[in-house]
Amino acid sequence: MGGRGLHYPQFFRNLWRSCWSSTPPTFFPSETRKRRKGRTPVLKGTGMVTTVSTLIKKMDFTEAYSDTCSTVGLAAREGNVKILRKLLKKGRSVDVADNRGWMPIHEAAYHNAVECLQMLIHTDSSENYIKTKTFEGFCALHLAVSQGHWKVTQILLEAGADPNTTTLEETTPLFLAVESGQIDVLKLLLQHGANVNGSHSMCGWNSLHQASFQGNAEAIKLLLKQGADRECQDDFGITPLFVAAQYGKLESLSILISSGANVNCQALDKATPLFIAAQEGHTKCVELLLSNGADPDLYCNEDNWQLPIHAAAQMGHRKTLDLLIPLTNRACDSGPDKVSPVYSAVFGGREECLETLLQNGYSPDAQMCLVFGFSSPLCMALQKDCEFSGVVNILLKYGAQLNELHLAYCLKYEKFSMFCCFLKKGCLVVPWNHTSEFVSYAVKAQTKYKAWLPHLLLAGFDPLILLCSSSWVDSVSDDILIFTLEFSNWKRLPPAVEKMLSVRANSSFALQQHMASVPSLTHLCRLEIRSSLKAEHLHSDIFIHQLPLPRSLQSYLLYEEVLRMNGILEPATNHDGEIREAT
Repeated sequence: MGGRGLHYPQFFRNLWRSCWSSTPPTFFPSETRKRRKGRTPVLKGTGMVTTVSTLIKKMDFTEAYSDTCSTVGLAAREGNVKILRKLLKKGRSVDVADNRGWMPIHEAAYHNAVECLQMLIHTDSSENYIKTKTFEGFCALHLAVSQGHWKVTQILLEAGADPNTTTLEETTPLFLAVESGQIDVLKLLLQHGANVNGSHSMCGWNSLHQASFQGNAEAIKLLLKQGADRECQDDFGITPLFVAAQYGKLESLSILISSGANVNCQALDKATPLFIAAQEGHTKCVELLLSNGADPDLYCNEDNWQLPIHAAAQMGHRKTLDLLIPLTNRACDSGPDKVSPVYSAVFGGREECLETLLQNGYSPDAQMCLVFGFSSPLCMALQKDCEFSGVVNILLKYGAQLNELHLAYCLKYEKFSMFCCFLKKGCLVVPWNHTSEFVSYAVKAQTKYKAWLPHLLLAGFDPLILLCSSSWVDSVSDDILIFTLEFSNWKRLPPAVEKMLSVRANSSFALQQHMASVPSLTHLCRLEIRSSLKAEHLHSDIFIHQLPLPRSLQSYLLYEEVLRMNGILEPATNHDGEIREAT
């Protein structure tokens, strides 16, 4: 969980695949899915490989400078047949390159100067000239095809240009024809022997990948008719069908499915077309894949827990989630070695998706998730850096169970209003199994004890849980320790607690005085009355204010004089118990 401060587990980072998202990210990929451009190939056969490679990277081979171009090249660029004819009659060279390595034949091919091209080929019809390349490895055929110049392409092919030659970036003319969208040029290349299979660009993309990416239905059908492998994979194990699903190209997807392409293919990292379509929110693609046999229970990571439903939940695609919920096996919600999609929705802060999952019967408590190091979705929400009160309220609305660990996280991240809300919801009623963790965070939060400790003790928390901890007795200030003792009968403490307090009192005159004093009878009565009340009566001050007692006695039961003495404002009451902010 991305993302692209809390350090998210590697598994959640892998779930997000943002580097191959069709839009700029926020969740997870381990490798990029897009074609990489601009890599400079290593020059071989010299003793200066590193130096030359570095120089090439720094040079710009894309911008043309007129003062570096020969007069023949300029004439070809402008398509000026008259001037070119005069220059050739004078014997001017046709193979002088400019700053980009472009010769006149490249200029003519790129600028669709048909007659000029024919004149240049007539002047030098050698195979070497026809196939000569620029510094970026483009021959005249590459340039003509990239611009969709059918006639120029025909002339070059008939003159002996290789339809399968590659640039330095391993790009073929066939790939460029698909990229330019020129079907007539594509057909021409195929007629002259262009290979429809194999790698046609860097990272192993085939022309069928590119046609699927662009949503060019006619090109896809033509390539498939010519024998293109519908299961061809790039360097990451991605097929054209996967590409169509990733980028939401519904027509491309439909054609490939109709041709028999595998809807359950998996990339090297085990991602499926259904997974990536769910992640990107391509609902129509998800619907098409599911109706054609895509398996929503096919695990999409090496740890065998990640499914398309997780991607949809985390990325906030509710309509996609609606399609996946009834078809996904519920083992993911309860299996001990699995991860509930509730965690994914919480991780992404997707309130609508979270509520959709819970409405459909997913558990707000889910299973303990050791993969991410969280004991519950609520623990995950509490450890998020951003504002997640809405997520917490939804989890509580659907019955998430509170425990002391949730209180501990509130202290750790100083979410004190949430801490108080949890107390009002009965967090102290359930048995405690993480007392040491709670006390540890309580000690660390002592500097702001006025924001949480009064609420905790007034809610019926047993002060002995703190006083029995040596870390609490030894670490907190005298004021905090004495404040804690005010909620007990400090003359009837367990021997072990008395011993720790005696040692501490040796260095604290204020604590010595307090321990030497005798609790008043009214204080002992207060303790007795409060101990006789049910736990739920102490969640807030409402019940005590409703007792048929004088206002002064109600105030005494609520420790108002102790609060004033310690400079603590009377705790505010939130009667509806809903968390409005988590600060």
